[in-house]
Amino acid sequence: MSENSEFKKQVVSDEDWLTARQRLLEKEKQFTKLRDELSQQRRDMPWRKINQDYLFETEDGTKSLTELFAGKSQLIVYHFMFGPDWEEGCPSCSFWADNFNPIVTHLNQRDIHLVAVSRASLDKLQNYRKRMGWSFDWVSSFSNSFNSDFNVSFSQQEIDSGQAVYNYRPSRFPSSEAPGISVFVKNDRGEVFHTYSCYARGLDMLNGAYHLMDLVPKGRDEQDLPYTMAWVKRHDCYD
Repeated sequence: MSENSEFKKQVVSDEDWLTARQRLLEKEKQFTKLRDELSQQRRDMPWRKINQDYLFETEDGTKSLTELFAGKSQLIVYHFMFGPDWEEGCPSCSFWADNFNPIVTHLNQRDIHLVAVSRASLDKLQNYRKRMGWSFDWVSSFSNSFNSDFNVSFSQQEIDSGQAVYNYRPSRFPSSEAPGISVFVKNDRGEVFHTYSCYARGLDMLNGAYHLMDLVPKGRDEQDLPYTMAWVKRHDCYD
């Protein structure tokens, strides 16, 4: 927004403001109800069995997908964009990951573990995690097909041909790596099932900062930028 137009809003009496707020409250209640219904539908999605026990490089040695659950029955995987030949993690994924550290303990209390997965080497991931001041589990999938199987890593041929499947459709995705989230559950027999994945704007629900921005008059204030999130930097790179 320009400085001259950013706060050109109607100013009303207290009574009229309350009327407007009550009108909006009704819509917020409708949205909350619809969101609850959608969340239930998401939880009611059918499962698919994972028959391949992928092996990942972790700070505690090689671990299988089953072991990434860390004793819990539910696992959330954040697909963090960090390619094998990259020197740093994606700025936007870093923005999202800044939300993870404080919540892992709370998730653990509800039988949920959270882990980030990238194709970069474990050394790169650990060095970048230290730089960012994070402590959540972050593992390397370089030696397996996990990223490509969950449609967050693409070959150059897939990109050039427009056949990189992202967000459930073929596209000419502009990068070899993409963000996403996948959810898994493990039963008492140790069998692992994939219950949900989402990508693109579906990831907004993980970012508390964006929800706070949506409350203020300027909102996300991205409409005049060359692309969404053009303003985002790694948190140690802001002036």
